[in-house]
Amino acid sequence: MSKTQPIGPEGSEAKERADLSPYLAPTPAIESHHPDVIAFAKKHINGARDTVETAVRLYYAVRDGIRYDPYTCVLTVDGLKASQTLRAGRAWCVPKAILLAACCRASGIPARLGYADVKNHLSTSRMRQHMQTEIFYWHGYTAMYLEGQWIKATPAFNIELCRKFDLLPLEFDGRKDSLFQPFDAVGNRHMEYLNYRGEFADVPIDAIIATFSELYNESMLADVKGLGNGADFDRDVETETKGIPR
Repeated sequence: MSKTQPIGPEGSEAKERADLSPYLAPTPAIESHHPDVIAFAKKHINGARDTVETAVRLYYAVRDGIRYDPYTCVLTVDGLKASQTLRAGRAWCVPKAILLAACCRASGIPARLGYADVKNHLSTSRMRQHMQTEIFYWHGYTAMYLEGQWIKATPAFNIELCRKFDLLPLEFDGRKDSLFQPFDAVGNRHMEYLNYRGEFADVPIDAIIATFSELYNESMLADVKGLGNGADFDRDVETETKGIPR
Protein backbone atom coordinates (compact mmCIF):
# COMPACT_ATOMS: atom_id res chain seq x y z
CA MET A 1 0.00 0.00 0.00
CA SER A 2 1.30 3.44 -0.93
CA LYS A 3 1.61 5.61 2.14
CA THR A 4 0.01 8.48 0.24
CA GLN A 5 -2.85 6.46 -1.22
CA PRO A 6 -6.12 7.79 0.23
CA ILE A 7 -8.44 5.49 2.12
CA GLY A 8 -12.15 6.00 1.47
CA PRO A 9 -14.47 7.32 4.19
CA GLU A 10 -15.74 3.81 4.77
CA GLY A 11 -12.87 1.78 3.32
CA SER A 12 -12.53 -1.97 3.37
CA GLU A 13 -12.69 -2.63 7.09
CA ALA A 14 -11.77 -6.29 6.74
CA LYS A 15 -8.69 -5.45 4.67
CA GLU A 16 -7.66 -2.69 7.05
CA ARG A 17 -7.97 -4.97 10.09
CA ALA A 18 -5.83 -7.55 8.32
CA ASP A 19 -2.92 -5.14 7.93
CA LEU A 20 -2.62 -2.20 10.28
CA SER A 21 1.16 -2.09 9.98
CA PRO A 22 1.23 1.01 7.69
CA TYR A 23 -0.53 2.93 10.46
CA LEU A 24 1.99 1.89 13.11
CA ALA A 25 5.21 2.53 11.19
CA PRO A 26 7.26 5.73 11.45
CA THR A 27 7.62 7.97 8.40
CA PRO A 28 9.87 10.99 7.75
CA ALA A 29 7.16 13.30 9.17
CA ILE A 30 5.27 10.94 11.50
CA GLU A 31 8.32 10.33 13.66
CA SER A 32 6.91 7.77 16.06
CA HIS A 33 10.47 6.49 16.57
CA HIS A 34 11.89 9.89 17.56
CA PRO A 35 13.03 10.04 21.22
CA ASP A 36 11.32 13.39 21.80
CA VAL A 37 8.01 12.03 20.51
CA ILE A 38 8.34 8.88 22.60
CA ALA A 39 9.16 10.91 25.72
CA PHE A 40 6.22 13.28 25.14
CA ALA A 41 3.82 10.37 24.67
CA LYS A 42 5.07 8.47 27.71
CA LYS A 43 4.80 11.57 29.89
CA HIS A 44 1.15 12.07 29.06
CA ILE A 45 -0.08 8.46 29.04
CA ASN A 46 1.51 7.46 32.32
CA GLY A 47 -1.12 5.55 34.27
CA ALA A 48 -3.60 5.16 31.39
CA ARG A 49 -5.69 2.01 31.90
CA ASP A 50 -6.31 1.06 28.24
CA THR A 51 -5.83 2.18 24.64
CA VAL A 52 -8.90 4.42 24.66
CA GLU A 53 -7.69 6.34 27.69
CA THR A 54 -4.24 6.49 26.12
CA ALA A 55 -5.67 8.02 22.94
CA VAL A 56 -7.73 10.53 24.91
CA ARG A 57 -4.74 11.65 26.95
CA LEU A 58 -2.63 12.07 23.82
CA TYR A 59 -5.37 14.07 22.13
CA TYR A 60 -5.56 16.62 24.96
CA ALA A 61 -1.77 16.76 25.26
CA VAL A 62 -1.48 17.79 21.62
CA ARG A 63 -4.61 19.96 21.53
CA ASP A 64 -3.62 22.10 24.50
CA GLY A 65 0.12 21.51 24.76
CA ILE A 66 0.80 22.79 21.24
CA ARG A 67 -0.63 26.21 20.43
CA TYR A 68 -2.52 26.59 17.16
CA ASP A 69 -0.65 28.97 14.86
CA PRO A 70 -1.51 29.04 11.14
CA TYR A 71 1.27 31.56 10.53
CA THR A 72 3.78 28.72 10.93
CA CYS A 73 2.66 27.02 7.70
CA VAL A 74 5.74 25.45 6.09
CA LEU A 75 5.06 22.84 3.43
CA THR A 76 8.23 20.80 3.67
CA VAL A 77 8.84 17.47 5.36
CA ASP A 78 11.21 19.13 7.83
CA GLY A 79 8.61 21.80 8.60
CA LEU A 80 5.91 19.19 9.24
CA LYS A 81 7.92 16.74 11.37
CA ALA A 82 6.49 15.76 14.73
CA SER A 83 9.77 16.56 16.48
CA GLN A 84 9.82 20.05 14.96
CA THR A 85 6.29 20.71 16.23
CA LEU A 86 7.36 19.66 19.71
CA ARG A 87 10.38 21.97 19.57
CA ALA A 88 8.32 24.92 18.34
CA GLY A 89 5.42 24.38 20.75
CA ARG A 90 3.03 25.78 18.13
CA ALA A 91 1.78 24.66 14.72
CA TRP A 92 -1.12 24.75 12.28
CA CYS A 93 -3.65 21.94 11.95
CA VAL A 94 -1.65 19.65 9.62
CA PRO A 95 1.48 19.25 11.81
CA LYS A 96 -0.63 19.05 14.97
CA ALA A 97 -2.47 16.08 13.45
CA ILE A 98 0.88 14.60 12.43
CA LEU A 99 2.19 14.90 15.99
CA LEU A 100 -0.91 13.21 17.40
CA ALA A 101 -0.55 10.38 14.87
CA ALA A 102 3.12 9.99 15.78
CA CYS A 103 2.32 9.83 19.51
CA CYS A 104 -0.40 7.25 18.89
CA ARG A 105 1.91 5.06 16.80
CA ALA A 106 4.64 5.39 19.43
CA SER A 107 2.08 4.11 21.95
CA GLY A 108 0.99 1.13 19.82
CA ILE A 109 -2.23 2.71 18.49
CA PRO A 110 -2.67 2.60 14.70
CA ALA A 111 -3.20 6.13 13.39
CA ARG A 112 -3.55 7.82 10.03
CA LEU A 113 -3.98 11.36 8.71
CA GLY A 114 -7.31 12.68 7.44
CA TYR A 115 -8.02 15.77 5.39
CA ALA A 116 -11.01 17.84 4.36
CA ASP A 117 -11.68 21.26 2.85
CA VAL A 118 -13.50 23.46 5.35
CA LYS A 119 -14.99 26.92 5.51
CA ASN A 120 -13.52 28.30 8.71
CA HIS A 121 -14.79 31.49 10.33
CA LEU A 122 -11.93 31.60 12.83
CA SER A 123 -9.46 33.90 11.14
CA THR A 124 -7.52 37.15 11.44
CA SER A 125 -7.41 40.22 9.23
CA ARG A 126 -3.93 39.24 8.05
CA MET A 127 -5.06 35.76 7.06
CA ARG A 128 -8.11 37.05 5.20
CA GLN A 129 -5.93 39.48 3.30
CA HIS A 130 -3.40 36.83 2.31
CA MET A 131 -5.78 33.95 1.63
CA GLN A 132 -8.61 35.99 0.07
CA THR A 133 -10.97 33.18 1.05
CA GLU A 134 -12.45 31.56 4.15
CA ILE A 135 -11.82 28.10 2.73
CA PHE A 136 -9.01 26.12 4.32
CA TYR A 137 -7.95 23.39 1.93
CA TRP A 138 -6.51 20.13 3.31
CA HIS A 139 -7.56 20.85 6.89
CA GLY A 140 -5.93 18.07 8.93
CA TYR A 141 -7.22 15.70 11.58
CA THR A 142 -6.10 12.33 12.99
CA ALA A 143 -7.93 9.01 12.75
CA MET A 144 -7.12 6.39 15.42
CA TYR A 145 -7.97 2.69 15.35
CA LEU A 146 -9.68 2.05 18.67
CA GLU A 147 -11.77 -0.94 19.73
CA GLY A 148 -12.03 -2.18 16.15
CA GLN A 149 -13.02 1.05 14.43
CA TRP A 150 -11.47 4.24 13.08
CA ILE A 151 -12.27 7.28 15.22
CA LYS A 152 -11.55 10.84 14.04
CA ALA A 153 -10.12 13.53 16.30
CA THR A 154 -9.22 17.15 15.54
CA PRO A 155 -6.51 18.53 17.87
CA ALA A 156 -6.07 21.90 16.13
CA PHE A 157 -7.54 24.59 18.40
CA ASN A 158 -6.07 24.80 21.89
CA ILE A 159 -8.33 25.70 24.81
CA GLU A 160 -6.98 29.25 25.24
CA LEU A 161 -7.72 30.08 21.60
CA CYS A 162 -11.23 28.67 21.90
CA ARG A 163 -11.93 30.89 24.89
CA LYS A 164 -10.72 34.00 23.07
CA PHE A 165 -12.95 33.32 20.06
CA ASP A 166 -15.92 32.01 22.08
CA LEU A 167 -15.59 28.58 20.47
CA LEU A 168 -16.79 25.34 21.95
CA PRO A 169 -13.57 23.36 22.52
CA LEU A 170 -13.61 19.97 20.87
CA GLU A 171 -13.79 17.19 23.43
CA PHE A 172 -12.75 13.62 22.66
CA ASP A 173 -13.77 10.41 24.43
CA GLY A 174 -12.09 7.89 22.15
CA ARG A 175 -15.38 6.33 21.07
CA LYS A 176 -16.97 8.82 18.69
CA ASP A 177 -15.65 11.28 16.12
CA SER A 178 -14.52 14.68 17.36
CA LEU A 179 -14.94 17.13 14.48
CA PHE A 180 -15.55 20.87 14.44
CA GLN A 181 -19.02 22.04 15.39
CA PRO A 182 -20.98 24.10 12.85
CA PHE A 183 -21.62 26.86 15.42
CA ASP A 184 -19.60 28.56 18.14
CA ALA A 185 -20.53 29.00 21.80
CA VAL A 186 -22.82 31.96 21.10
CA GLY A 187 -24.56 30.50 18.05
CA ASN A 188 -22.51 32.07 15.25
CA ARG A 189 -21.51 29.90 12.29
CA HIS A 190 -18.05 28.50 12.83
CA MET A 191 -17.00 25.59 10.63
CA GLU A 192 -18.47 23.95 7.56
CA TYR A 193 -17.03 20.82 5.97
CA LEU A 194 -17.06 21.16 2.18
CA ASN A 195 -15.06 18.27 0.76
CA TYR A 196 -13.54 15.07 2.17
CA ARG A 197 -10.08 14.30 0.71
CA GLY A 198 -9.43 10.94 2.35
CA GLU A 199 -7.17 9.39 4.99
CA PHE A 200 -3.53 8.50 4.50
CA ALA A 201 -0.73 6.52 6.10
CA ASP A 202 1.64 9.44 5.49
CA VAL A 203 1.45 13.12 4.57
CA PRO A 204 0.34 13.64 0.93
CA ILE A 205 2.59 16.69 0.75
CA ASP A 206 2.79 16.89 -3.05
CA ALA A 207 -1.00 16.95 -3.35
CA ILE A 208 -1.29 19.62 -0.65
CA ILE A 209 1.32 21.81 -2.36
CA ALA A 210 -0.44 21.40 -5.72
CA THR A 211 -3.78 22.50 -4.25
CA PHE A 212 -2.27 25.46 -2.40
CA SER A 213 -0.44 26.56 -5.56
CA GLU A 214 -3.63 26.38 -7.59
CA LEU A 215 -6.17 27.85 -5.17
CA TYR A 216 -4.32 30.30 -2.91
CA ASN A 217 -2.96 33.60 -4.17
CA GLU A 218 0.73 34.29 -4.76
CA SER A 219 1.21 36.38 -1.61
CA MET A 220 -0.01 33.50 0.54
CA LEU A 221 2.50 31.16 -1.10
CA ALA A 222 5.30 33.70 -1.01
CA ASP A 223 4.86 34.13 2.74
CA VAL A 224 4.35 30.46 3.50
CA LYS A 225 7.19 30.53 6.03
CA GLY A 226 5.43 32.89 8.38
CA LEU A 227 2.70 34.84 6.56
CA GLY A 228 4.91 37.89 6.38
CA ASN A 229 7.87 39.25 8.33
CA GLY A 230 6.98 40.05 11.90
CA ALA A 231 3.61 38.31 11.74
CA ASP A 232 2.45 37.26 15.19
CA PHE A 233 -0.71 35.14 15.36
CA ASP A 234 -1.23 35.63 19.11
CA ARG A 235 -0.99 39.40 18.75
CA ASP A 236 -3.36 39.39 15.77
CA VAL A 237 -5.84 37.24 17.73
CA GLU A 238 -5.81 39.78 20.56
CA THR A 239 -6.61 42.52 18.05
CA GLU A 240 -9.27 40.42 16.32
CA THR A 241 -11.11 39.51 19.53
CA LYS A 242 -11.17 42.91 21.21
CA GLY A 243 -14.64 43.60 19.94
CA ILE A 244 -16.15 40.21 20.84
CA PRO A 245 -18.70 40.72 23.65
CA ARG A 246 -18.13 38.67 26.79
